[in-house]
Amino acid sequence: MKYRKLGSSDLEVSEISLGSWLTYGVGVEAVQTRACLDRAFDLGINFIDTANVYGRGKAETVLGEMLEGRPRDSYVLATKLFAPMSDTDKGLSRAQILKQIDASLQRLRTDYVDLYQCHRFDIETPLEETMEALTEITRQGKVRYIGFSEWSPKNIEDALAIPGVERFVSSQPQYSLLFRRPEAKVVPLCAANGISQIVWSPLAQGVLSGKYTPGQPLPAGTRATSDEMGTMMQSWLRPEVLEVVQKLKPIAHEAGCTLSQFALAWVLREPNVASAIVGASRPEQLDENAAASGLSIDPALFGRAEEIVAGL
Repeated sequence: MKYRKLGSSDLEVSEISLGSWLTYGVGVEAVQTRACLDRAFDLGINFIDTANVYGRGKAETVLGEMLEGRPRDSYVLATKLFAPMSDTDKGLSRAQILKQIDASLQRLRTDYVDLYQCHRFDIETPLEETMEALTEITRQGKVRYIGFSEWSPKNIEDALAIPGVERFVSSQPQYSLLFRRPEAKVVPLCAANGISQIVWSPLAQGVLSGKYTPGQPLPAGTRATSDEMGTMMQSWLRPEVLEVVQKLKPIAHEAGCTLSQFALAWVLREPNVASAIVGASRPEQLDENAAASGLSIDPALFGRAEEIVAGL
């Protein structure tokens, strides 16, 4: 496993990180969760990403149970806030930031998180209030560094312009061979300001593994067939998308790796990406994904893949 520095922080994070969206505490049983976490650490994955809203606290609770007993300095732990935790608890107000960080720390059974992220931008709260509250909990020692997810370039620029507050070190956008929007503005803006990307859905929720074949039934036991985990991936299961993905398989074969590894290596070719978040319901999925770290692939093969997906 290779590691990269996270923005302007002193955190070194594994190029492949383990996420918990739709999986731990929700769609994956506890025994499998523990097996996946154990395998992740065995493979050198040191970066775990979650959020308070995943399972309405269940993901954090399960991770807190599973991580208890491991040396706290042996892993980098990230969580988020913004989405509703109740009818009244949502957003990035000072009151919510102070409340939600304490609730997350309690569920995670830790005194601090390494990275605390704004899950989305809050148009109902003054940005100065949000940044000052994030600064407050950072200087209290509850948070080491701060980040954001899916903020617009203007949101980012406005935050950077506020004096006397903590600086963001990470951005968490959706980014993959099938979704390249951050490249235009977010990546260059962040790269110029000491902010790294931690990308979610680098495999388009598993579609870039190539296991979903157009015109064929969904494979049993996959995320797409799960009531808990498959609801968000319908747009990736369109026949035209699946047909294009199948055309990528020969290129991955030529590169000497699986399609999943090729797609992850493509994401990691971008220097501003510090880590690609993967989900796993079985340890062997992590074996395959972790092998993408450090792969050396001819850029010409990446170029051919980009041409294939360009028409979508």
